[in-house]
Amino acid sequence: MSITNVYGKPLQACCTDPMTGYFRDGYCRTMPEDTGTHVLCAQVTSEFLKYTKMRGNDLTTPIPQWRFPGLKPGDKWCLCISRWLEAEKAGVAPKIDLGATHIKALEYTSLELLEKYKL
Repeated sequence: MSITNVYGKPLQACCTDPMTGYFRDGYCRTMPEDTGTHVLCAQVTSEFLKYTKMRGNDLTTPIPQWRFPGLKPGDKWCLCISRWLEAEKAGVAPKIDLGATHIKALEYTSLELLEKYKL
């Protein structure tokens, strides 16, 4: 598995408070069992949080048994690339930390599009 970002440099941590990532290690990296492909590091907004909740993924409600505090606007989080692309088409895509976005994101979209949302 490659641990590089979209620029081919070492993948940076996305966020450790709250702890994010498929592996809950702060990094947006993936493996075949990660059906959501959590490779994109985004800074969530209230518009995005409302949108994703409407689409069936509530990221604002805490889930203590999963040590998930619930997100608030301004938090960084590893998002599923497909959800981010849906949000982009809907006009509510959050900004992205490209240094912390896994190179696998480029299998789903272009660097040019991602750079339009660079933090």
